[in-house]
Amino acid sequence: VQLQASGGGLVQEGGSLRLSCAASGLTFSRQGKGWFRQTPGKEREFVATIRWPGGHTYYADFAKGRFTISSDNAENTLYLQMNDLKPEDTAVYYCATVRAGTILSSIRDVRRYENWGQGTLVTVSS
Repeated sequence: VQLQASGGGLVQEGGSLRLSCAASGLTFSRQGKGWFRQTPGKEREFVATIRWPGGHTYYADFAKGRFTISSDNAENTLYLQMNDLKPEDTAVYYCATVRAGTILSSIRDVRRYENWGQGTLVTVSS
């Protein structure tokens, strides 16, 4: 199983980026999956997730209204559209799958995720 995140880069405040996470070795359509982010010296932070089954999406408060998580099952790819980016969004963004048996109340817990991709760096300049 391998997840490959891409799409990061340098963007000005207020700009947009779309991150991609390509999966191999598993059927993404039958997995819950999500995005986290991390800055140096801090713990990995929940950003957004898609539940399986059902496809319901959940977001961190900072992401609501600005970020959109989606998946293309035919392409086995997860996306994170990020709009109105702020300097505090600067981080390495990681994708991962949700561990089997994860209940809704734990969906934001980093320990409930596995198969982490290598991360993609997003830098937002002011």
